Amino acid sequence: MQSPTETLAEGLRLPTNGLDYAILAIYFAVVLGIGFAARRSVRTSLDFFLSGRSLPAWVTGLAFVAANLGATEILGMAATGAQYGVAVVHWYWIGAIPAMVFLGLVMMPFYYRSKVRSVPEFLLQRFDRSAHLLSSALFAFAAILIAGVNLYALSIVVEALLGWPQWVAIVVAGFFVLAYITIGGLSSAIYNEVLQFFVILAALIPICVIGLKKVGGWDGLTGSIEEQHGGNFMTAWGGTGIGDANPLGANWLTIILGLGFVLSFGYWTTNFAEVQRALSAKNLSAARRTPLIAAFPKIFIVFLVMIPGLVAAVLVPRIGTAGSDLTYNDAIPYLMQELLPNGVLGIAVTGLLAAFMAGMAANVSSFNTVFTYDIWAKYVVKDREDGYYLNFGRLITAIGVLASIGTAFIASSFSNIMGYLQTLFSFFNVPMFVVFVIGMFWKRASMRSGVWGLVAGTTAAMANYFWIYKQGVIDIPTDQGANFVSAIVGFAAGAVVMVVVTLFTAPKPEAELAGLVYGTVAPGLADEGAEAGDDAWYRKPALLGWGAVVLAAACYLPYSL
Repeated sequence: MQSPTETLAEGLRLPTNGLDYAILAIYFAVVLGIGFAARRSVRTSLDFFLSGRSLPAWVTGLAFVAANLGATEILGMAATGAQYGVAVVHWYWIGAIPAMVFLGLVMMPFYYRSKVRSVPEFLLQRFDRSAHLLSSALFAFAAILIAGVNLYALSIVVEALLGWPQWVAIVVAGFFVLAYITIGGLSSAIYNEVLQFFVILAALIPICVIGLKKVGGWDGLTGSIEEQHGGNFMTAWGGTGIGDANPLGANWLTIILGLGFVLSFGYWTTNFAEVQRALSAKNLSAARRTPLIAAFPKIFIVFLVMIPGLVAAVLVPRIGTAGSDLTYNDAIPYLMQELLPNGVLGIAVTGLLAAFMAGMAANVSSFNTVFTYDIWAKYVVKDREDGYYLNFGRLITAIGVLASIGTAFIASSFSNIMGYLQTLFSFFNVPMFVVFVIGMFWKRASMRSGVWGLVAGTTAAMANYFWIYKQGVIDIPTDQGANFVSAIVGFAAGAVVMVVVTLFTAPKPEAELAGLVYGTVAPGLADEGAEAGDDAWYRKPALLGWGAVVLAAACYLPYSL
C-alpha cells in the first residue's frame, strides 16, 4: 500500500465522473441566472455599486461572512491548522469577532449616516483630498492583489484535482465572476454570496466528518497530533508565554495586540470588501446588524477549516516540510482526493469554486466602486451623467479581473497563502485603521495628519517585514509572527505621526465634523429608514454584539486548559 506522499508524487488527481461535472454545470448556470435576475434592478450607479441600499440584514449578513469565506480562507486556514494546530482559532475568536462587533456597534453609524459610498470617501469627509486619494489608491491596489490570491488558490486546486491547465482554470472562473458582476452589479454578487455560503458548508462538512472517521474520531485525532507535535499543538494558548517557543512563533502579547487588535480591527472595520455589504443594507438598523449577524456563523466556521488541517497533519506527518510533496496549502485538496466519493466530490469541488468566486467577487466589486467613485469621478472625469459612471464601472470591472490574473503569480511564491494575506493586511489595512480610529475619536486630529499617518504606517510595516524580519536584523521565528509585529509597528508609527503632525497643523473646523467624530452626533439619533420590528429585543445590536463576544470567549475554554 502506498504512503500518502508516494501517492502525491504521482500527482493529485480526483476520480471525477459525469455526476461531478453535472453538479458543477448546474452551479454555474444558477450563478449566471442570479446575475441576469439582478440585472432588472440595476438602473443607476448606486444600484450597481451599492444595490440601491435596499437589502435586508439577513442577506447582507450572510454575504458579509461569505465574502470573507473565500478560497484563500478555506485553503489558507486549513493550511494554518496543519502548520500551527489549534492556534488557528485565534484568527476567529479573537482575530475576528471583537472587530466585527466593534464595526456593527460603533463604526457603522458613522459610515451609514454620512452617506458615503466607500470607505475612502469617509476619509475625504473627515480629513482632506490627499488622504482620500492615497487611501483610494492603496485600497484599489490591495484589492487587486487579494483577488489575485483567490485566482491562484483556484488554479492550484483545479489544476491539481481536475487536471485542467492553470490558465484554463483562471480564465473560466474569471469569466463567470466577470459576467455576473458586470451583468447584475453588487446585488448579483451579494445574492450569489448567500448561495455560495451554503454550497461552501456542503463542501466542508463531509470532509470534516469523513476525515475524523479516518483518524479515529476526535480522540484519535488528538492522540495522534499530540504524539507527533506535542501537547501544545492542540491548545490555543499553550506555549505562548513571553520567551516560550511554539509553532506559531508568537507570544500571547503579540497575538492579542498584533492579531486581536491591530490586524483584526484593521481588516474588519476598514476593508471595503466587507463594509460594502453593510452599506448596501436598507437602513441603519440593518447595516449595524450585518456584521453582528455574520459573527455567529464566523464563530463556528473555524472548525470546518481547522479539522481538515489537523487531519491532514496526521495522515501526512511531514506535510509542508522538505520531505513531503505536500505543501500546507494542499491539506484540503489532498483530503478531497483521498476521502470523498463521486457526487460528494462534485459538491466539494463546487464548494471550492464557490469559495473562490465569493472571495474574488467581493474584492472586484469593492475595487470597481472605489476606482469609479473615489478615483475616476473625483480626479479624472468629473461631473458626468450617472449613466457614464455606470458604464465605466462595468469597464473597470473587466480591467480589474484582468489585472488580478497578473497578481495571481505573486501569491505562488508563498507556501501558506493565508500568511501572504496577513502580510498584505499589515501593509494596507492597519495604517488605514489607525487613521480611521484616531479621526473618529479625536476631534483635534488635523486634516493633514490623515495622509501622513497612512504614509508612516504603511512605510513602517513594510520596513519591519522586508528589512528587520527578512534581513534578519531581529530574529522572528515565523512569517505569522513577523506579520503580527509588522502590524503593531505600522499602527504605532501611524499613530505617533498623526499626533505629531496634528500638533503643528490646523484642525478641521468643528462644524464640518458633525456626524464624523464620536460625540458630534447624539447616540440615540433615530434611524430615518427604520421599519416596524427593527426595535424588537432580538434585533438589538447590543444584544447581538455582546452575545457574539461572550460565545466566542466561551469557545476558548476547552482549548485553554
